Amino acid sequence: EESLLDIYRVDYHYRHFYYLLDAIKKGVNVKGYFAWSLLDNFEWDSGYIMRFGMNFVDYKNGLKRYSKLSALWFKDFLNIETKLHDSI
Repeated sequence: EESLLDIYRVDYHYRHFYYLLDAIKKGVNVKGYFAWSLLDNFEWDSGYIMRFGMNFVDYKNGLKRYSKLSALWFKDFLNIETKLHDSI
C-alpha cells in the first residue's frame, strides 16, 4: 500500500508542468511531455527493486497492476486540461 502513495512523483510531475507552462508563456515551442514510466519495470542496474512507474506491478501475483497516486493525479490533470481546452 505504501508503494501506491507516491506523493513525491505527483510533486515531480506537478513541478515539471508548472515550469513547462512558464516556458510556453515565454514563447518556447513545446512539442510534448514524456512521463517515465507508465508501469514499474525491469531496470538493468537494479532489477525489479526500483519502481518508477505510475502503476504498481505485483511481480508475485501474476503481474497484477494497481494505479498509484501519481496515475490518478495524472488522469485527473489530463481530464481537467481537456475540458479547459474544449471550452476555448
